[in-house]
Amino acid sequence: MSKKYIDIMDTTFRDGFQSVFGGRVLMNDFFPAVEAARDAGITHFEFGGGARFQSLFFYLNENAFDMMDKFRSIVGPDANLQTLARGINTVMLDTGSRELIDLHAKMFAKHGTTTIRNFDALNDVQNLEYSAQCIKNHGLKHEAVVTLMDLPPNCTGAHDVPFYEKTLRNILDSGLPFDSICFKDASGTSSPNKVFETIKMARKLLGDSTHIRLHTHETAGVSVACYLAALEAGADGIDLAASPVSGGTCQPDILTMLHATKGMNYDLGGLQIDKILKYEEVLADCLKDYFLPPEATQVSPLIPFSPMPGGALTANTQMMRDNGTLNKFPEVIKAMQEVVVKGGFGTSVTPVSQFYWQQAYANVMFGPWKQIAPGYGRMVLGYFGKTPVEADPDIIKLASEKLKLEPTKRNPLDIADEDPKKKVDVWRQRLEIEGIEATEENIFIAAACDEKGITFLKGNAPLNVRKNEKKDENKQIGENKMSNGNYTVVVDGQRFNVSVFEGDVQNIQVAQPVQQVVQQVPVQAAAPVAPSKPVYNGTEAIAPVNGNVWKILVKEGDRVEKDQQIMILEAMKMEIDVVAPVSGTISKILTEPSKAVEEGQTLAVIA
Repeated sequence: MSKKYIDIMDTTFRDGFQSVFGGRVLMNDFFPAVEAARDAGITHFEFGGGARFQSLFFYLNENAFDMMDKFRSIVGPDANLQTLARGINTVMLDTGSRELIDLHAKMFAKHGTTTIRNFDALNDVQNLEYSAQCIKNHGLKHEAVVTLMDLPPNCTGAHDVPFYEKTLRNILDSGLPFDSICFKDASGTSSPNKVFETIKMARKLLGDSTHIRLHTHETAGVSVACYLAALEAGADGIDLAASPVSGGTCQPDILTMLHATKGMNYDLGGLQIDKILKYEEVLADCLKDYFLPPEATQVSPLIPFSPMPGGALTANTQMMRDNGTLNKFPEVIKAMQEVVVKGGFGTSVTPVSQFYWQQAYANVMFGPWKQIAPGYGRMVLGYFGKTPVEADPDIIKLASEKLKLEPTKRNPLDIADEDPKKKVDVWRQRLEIEGIEATEENIFIAAACDEKGITFLKGNAPLNVRKNEKKDENKQIGENKMSNGNYTVVVDGQRFNVSVFEGDVQNIQVAQPVQQVVQQVPVQAAAPVAPSKPVYNGTEAIAPVNGNVWKILVKEGDRVEKDQQIMILEAMKMEIDVVAPVSGTISKILTEPSKAVEEGQTLAVIA
């Protein structure tokens, strides 16, 4: 009897990079590993989408479409190259218009994609229908997704086998086209038994001809058991990664599963141990200079109670390093449980996982429910679709008051279509104003990445890659050299965040947003006298956290009331309000948009 062939998708170059490095790996650094994977016989890759779209423009000063084209040229025309899309969000955190959703499918088809895995974090099938049609219209394979997780203790109403059966039946009843079905557990919290029963249910409902696969993470320590359960229940494919980005917050290693299935009736993609070993050697060499966050290699027993996806966990901890708040990580994870419970049980996968995280972060930093993270608030109010169960009524009321929005049951696509910033023509005009060629690729980059996309297209994007400090054993004392990395430089008592490249002190490039602080380097050879803090006539409005100024809502001379919003900071992918501590008149504004600020820094003075 021949063994059952199991399709293996190698997630190393998307989910692996996202789960371990926050997506920040330069293409020329990892392309040799792609060649090695090809030579090892791998023909199915996850090569883009998800956070590996925006991150290239935000942090790497690279064009994701160029990366995709080069990846395709390496693996050849026959490889199945797959990307991840978030339904109506595509590769964004916010809802896209119908125009942008169609443009997403068109551009990804143009740049080497074979298959798009398409999910909705709320399991609201309405959110998959239009994007599914666009994907198929542009000649791509569509993999429809049911998203999984386990609920915190003593919670019921969703995320059990009947709930997943209902979601799958809704997919079938909707008539949306699909080529395969994936059950995707981004937090890795589903139990093996639930996976077994879910896949068994799906196989019975879909029949033998439909390709069914499971995607999970090792974050909670049960991924191998879940994959074995899925195979036993009749799954046709699973997702694996290669060391050093496998395990921990990512998928289990290819070698691990080859070992786990020894003696069993499964052929894992025809892959051979010796060839995979060689591939992993090349990958390890490619990534040897990158900073490997210790949390990326850990399995956490707390994750089932506060489901945090591997693909978001390290991105968030890296941002906390940047912001100097990593010590708050355990508190934020703990706070997530309440946020999930009161938020309507949307699956903890992007963008909902970020909404959960942002709200938990706000609850820790500013006090429980003192602020409502905009994404979380709009989710409980219905602006992203219908949550699996209704959110807590008190939280809905609070979100409505804080965001000045009424709850809605409208189709999110209709709302997005009414937003001028989500119209293709608006972005075409913006590119023309900026003197940027208005190609369809550039339009989508600008629309998907907003101002950071414009910054990239103008050639001003920062490079923010976290690599280990290289030791120069030949360095002489007093030599005018610094290691590559991120530094805080103090000039006249004012702190600047900079990145150093190629070692010369003179070659210092300012990088926004706030970078990882490696050390403080006093640039000015001045007397060691602490700079005096300016004294202002009036009450100071200060920054509540480290971040970047996103919007200034007032100007000097404006009358403001106590607790009135006067500025908005961007930190941890969330909007942080700066409010007036007293009523009065704005006498001074001491910052400007896009400027990095520190917690406690005076931003405005009210007389």
